[in-house]
Amino acid sequence: MQAEMCRPPFAGADDIMRDVGLKPETTTEADLARFVDWYRERYAAARATSLPPMPPVEPAPRLLFVDKQVSDFLQHRMVLARTLRGAGFDVHVALPREPGLEDISRQGIPVHVFYLRRKSARPLDELRSLVSLVRLYRRLRPTLVHHIKLKPMLYGGAAARIAGVPAAVNTFTGLGHIFTTHTVKMRILRSIVAGGLRFSFSHRNHCVIFQNLDDLECLLASGIVLGNRAVLIKGSGVNLSLFTPAPEPEGPPVVLMASRLLWEKGVGEFVAASRALRARGIRSRFVLLGEPDHGHPSAVPLPTLEHWRDAGDVEWLGWRHDMPSLMAQSHIVCLPSYYGEGVPRILLEAAASGRPIVTTDSPGCREVVRHGQNGLLVPVRDGEALTGAIARLIGDAPLRAAMGMRGREIAAAEFSLEQVIYANLAVYRSLLVSIKTPAALPLLVN
Repeated sequence: MQAEMCRPPFAGADDIMRDVGLKPETTTEADLARFVDWYRERYAAARATSLPPMPPVEPAPRLLFVDKQVSDFLQHRMVLARTLRGAGFDVHVALPREPGLEDISRQGIPVHVFYLRRKSARPLDELRSLVSLVRLYRRLRPTLVHHIKLKPMLYGGAAARIAGVPAAVNTFTGLGHIFTTHTVKMRILRSIVAGGLRFSFSHRNHCVIFQNLDDLECLLASGIVLGNRAVLIKGSGVNLSLFTPAPEPEGPPVVLMASRLLWEKGVGEFVAASRALRARGIRSRFVLLGEPDHGHPSAVPLPTLEHWRDAGDVEWLGWRHDMPSLMAQSHIVCLPSYYGEGVPRILLEAAASGRPIVTTDSPGCREVVRHGQNGLLVPVRDGEALTGAIARLIGDAPLRAAMGMRGREIAAAEFSLEQVIYANLAVYRSLLVSIKTPAALPLLVN
């Protein structure tokens, strides 16, 4: 199907802003504040026309984020949540009980716990997740819920329909393991999930956000998502002030890979490339960041990682939070993934930091890399091509510099955090203006 099918009613942020009289050139925070004021005026007018007396109501739309992992929300959505709250939205977050919840609440965002087992496929666990979210939605009465990732979309979308939430947003951060694995078991599970998503995506006022065009077209073709409900927002954005270009460090070139340590992320291919270059006598350091995703069927075993580290194949540093510093100490960023990515954050950070990229010609990865401009694309699971591409950049410092400059330009033009916030606001607005306000008013009662 053609990408144009996804345009109405989400033709773009500028079009949606013009619908409510706002100008695209306004800054994000100022625009958010103006929208909240507009919403309050519209809400007050609708309330004045309702016949029965209304109890006190919230002064702004209540927006509830629903995610499945605390660390992911902190890393990818916290700035968006804070920005919305600062502009006057009543922002809440729902997450499973995990370490780090207090890091969100300390920033002024109310946190609600719901039941979720990320790795479980037991019917009883899945039912408990659905019931937990239905109860939360009926108690909290959000105006709009934003579900992030598969299980929140699957059960949160159904709960939004059951509880009568006026508007829902669903974000795919990549199709992941279920949609990219072709075993008999996964095909059966995929058909069940597809049916559940069709129900969840039958909400009368919703949209589905995709991070890359491949995923969007795949789910349009499957009939899981309708064209007039789909919108493309490329990734979660990158902070251009935090990730900035820096001169390359002295010493052997450092090739950096950071991800969840799953085989499908290309970890084995990364290690094989390190061994191949060492056998050729090419001086370099291969640095691997991340931890195994325990319980995931594709997780790299801990003993394997320790063996690679002890053998000198890679410098495995585990999970790190000082990514800007580590990026500045690198020369090349590599992600040989065939996982089913959305838009990998590490590639956005590399581009913003002015580092050339070697990655696969696969969904999500090719959204960031223009082959020969800011990096090199190689076929998936092609160890020889991967090794050759890394060797080429190791041996050509001027090419690395040129690609790094072009990467920074691409990051600033297409992937800034401000642009992502702005695009999400456009989606929220397009749904909120569609709410039949008098019918939705009871959902905002304290």
